[in-house]
Amino acid sequence: MQSAPGEQPALELLVHGVGGTTPAEMLDDPHTVRVAGDDTAALYRRAKDAPPARETPPARETPPARETPPAREDERAREDAPKAAGSGEDAPVQEAYVWCDLTSGDASRALWLLLLPFMIVNLAHWMRPRALRRPRLVRLYGALVRLIGLSLTVLLVAAACEVALDLTAWQCAGTAACAEGRAWLGFLSPHTSPGDWWTQPGRRLALAALVPAALVLLLWFLAHKTWSAYENQRPLPTTDDPDHAEHDNDSARTGHAAAATPTARGAKVPRDTPALARPGFWYGRRIVARLRAAHTAAALLTIAAGVGTAVTAQDAAHDGPVLAGRLLCALYVALGAVVLAAVCRRGRSERRVDLAFDRLTVRALPLAALALLLATLGYALADRPADRSAGTLPGDALFRVLTLTQGLLVLALAVVAALLHRSAPDSRTALSGYGGPATALLACALGGVLTGGLAQRVADWLDGPATPGEGASPLAGPPVLLSWQAAVLPPMLLLLLLLAARLGIATWRRARAEAARVDADYPGVRHDEARTRAIALTRAAAALTDRAPALLGLGAAGTLLLGAAALVGAWTSGEVPGEATSGLPAAVHGLAQTCQALGSWLTGLAALLFLAFGRRAYRDPHARRTIGILWDVGTFWPRAAHPFAPPCYAERAVPDLTWRMATWTARTGGRLVLSGHSQGSVLAAAAAWQLPPRARGRIALLTYGSPLERLYGRWFPAHFGPTALAGLRTDVAQWTNLYRATDPIGGPVRVPDVDHTPLHDPLVYGRTPDEPLPPPIHGHGDYPCDPAFAEARTALLQRLRPTGPVPRQPDRTRTQAEGAKPGGGAAGT
Repeated sequence: MQSAPGEQPALELLVHGVGGTTPAEMLDDPHTVRVAGDDTAALYRRAKDAPPARETPPARETPPARETPPAREDERAREDAPKAAGSGEDAPVQEAYVWCDLTSGDASRALWLLLLPFMIVNLAHWMRPRALRRPRLVRLYGALVRLIGLSLTVLLVAAACEVALDLTAWQCAGTAACAEGRAWLGFLSPHTSPGDWWTQPGRRLALAALVPAALVLLLWFLAHKTWSAYENQRPLPTTDDPDHAEHDNDSARTGHAAAATPTARGAKVPRDTPALARPGFWYGRRIVARLRAAHTAAALLTIAAGVGTAVTAQDAAHDGPVLAGRLLCALYVALGAVVLAAVCRRGRSERRVDLAFDRLTVRALPLAALALLLATLGYALADRPADRSAGTLPGDALFRVLTLTQGLLVLALAVVAALLHRSAPDSRTALSGYGGPATALLACALGGVLTGGLAQRVADWLDGPATPGEGASPLAGPPVLLSWQAAVLPPMLLLLLLLAARLGIATWRRARAEAARVDADYPGVRHDEARTRAIALTRAAAALTDRAPALLGLGAAGTLLLGAAALVGAWTSGEVPGEATSGLPAAVHGLAQTCQALGSWLTGLAALLFLAFGRRAYRDPHARRTIGILWDVGTFWPRAAHPFAPPCYAERAVPDLTWRMATWTARTGGRLVLSGHSQGSVLAAAAAWQLPPRARGRIALLTYGSPLERLYGRWFPAHFGPTALAGLRTDVAQWTNLYRATDPIGGPVRVPDVDHTPLHDPLVYGRTPDEPLPPPIHGHGDYPCDPAFAEARTALLQRLRPTGPVPRQPDRTRTQAEGAKPGGGAAGT
């Protein structure tokens, strides 16, 4: 049904949260049609709300998101149906944006599990504390996180080299007891195939180097593929941008010109502009390409160094020619310095859309590393009949140096984070600004557990019943440090269990205290002890989210201390814990042996479970959807610290939403409510920040179950802190936030005149004539079931009612003056 003459059209743009959903579930109607988008992310409407159009396919019964046929129609005709037939005066047409396939679509998403440490270190970049007038410290913080990310790439490739080069080609193939009975390894062993061409140690290493090289190729392929699909999504074009001249000429004829941003290409926005409102924030094409080249080169250099240093050491031991080997080693150092310069040289360009491209670095750096690797392999293939492999590879010290470097980088990052937080302190910031360093440490620990577990399990498989590294074993085993790191894992798990027990006791006590408040919230009804306990326990469990910073902080402190103890033990003793403590009292020796054995199995089990779940997710869409929930939260942020991290889906979703809102408001002059649930509210806020001021002043935000302040504001204060959220309220026309005490994710945004009073959950205490069965406790879901949802939406539409509202211009002075005044109370006015 069309709007009455002179009446403004109204649209509610729905954005779902984590875990994904279907258009039918979002719109509460089995008949939906796609009005824009593709099989990855698209806009849907109810079939009855779809505008009249030629060649519109018939609606299907409850179609899944990727099977819903697109509705091809004239763009203007689509906008001529602003009201649903039979709807109330203020009931807008609902349009659902479905983006879940950005994180859990095709089977290749399962491969992203390998990239989990990279994703975590990328989060550390965005956890930077808010700073005032500290640009150099901000740049230093970013450079340190990028260096930690680079160390994780080297760690992963070094672990692959440890398995393929050291354990398999060097140790097992060179040991008769290990090579016998393994037909697939026989052609490499001088004991089973004496005199064969491949039995020389250098040639074995050159052949085995193909395994980590294949891993690097896979990482490069995934990074390049996702870079092309995500980082190349441009934001709204500018009227002065020559690259968009043709588009803008067409826009002038079709009415798109009003949606253009005022920032021309190359023109920078003011420094006090919120980070997420900067035109280049969601366009990381340049830095990701440069970091991809640097990390690829570093990975190839790691393989080349693993082969080249071993062969050079063999030549030196047998008085062979070492000039070529030493020249290669010098080239490793020189090219490594270039890689470090490329990583540290510059960060992101956010204040403008950076269309430049470091073509020389992106192309020359990986090619130079590849050429150096090929030269190293050629050097290793030379004839060396006198060479024999014994012990471990000379590169065993790499893991110790790498672990020490990671620890020093994390400590330096903690110092910088403390200085930044001191410049603009905020009591709501998680861990007083140390969230980024703690998260970076967690990424390093997770990378160490996965890589060490893989090496331990492969060593156990090759060695049979013996324990690698001990006297009865024919193999020297993996690097000693990996055994020490595995040995500290049981104490770390014990610490986490103690913390979990303490949280459980605190939750139980909070639930007992909450029971009285539950009875007070539902007066005039007969209370039941079991029902009250269930509601109180749900509220108490939801409050655990606010204790996450303390849990992460204690876990990070324990990880740092135990990791330092493992490094010192490995470096000073040079032996596995069981042998290093042989001269100590029996109790200490027995404890060390137990921790070593148990830790070895735990790390190996963790690696196997990780790979098994990845394999299941590759085949099972439901398991892939579970992984997608993790990516929904972890990959919201652009890749700023690690190019091999899973791609940022917001670099596609935010431009989608921004384009839709800007063009719709420019064409119709109508009222638009941007309605976001959970993670969808974060996308909604990010999209609203990216809108031109004229369009931003025509929309209202309705957020529910939103983690904007509770999670994002505390953990990412530089981008979602109190000042940024207060500025967003100033920028948009209206904003209302709904939350429940039973919601473990959503909460108040603490901005004046935005938060609704907490919604009752359940709506009624027990059975009533209207509710013959006890209503469920909804927690984080089903917010539209509450009558307050429709009331809040109607109120927002009524405040947007005046025709042609005056666009709100950002008032930075007022925003900074208001700061982060804790707010609550009734819905916004």
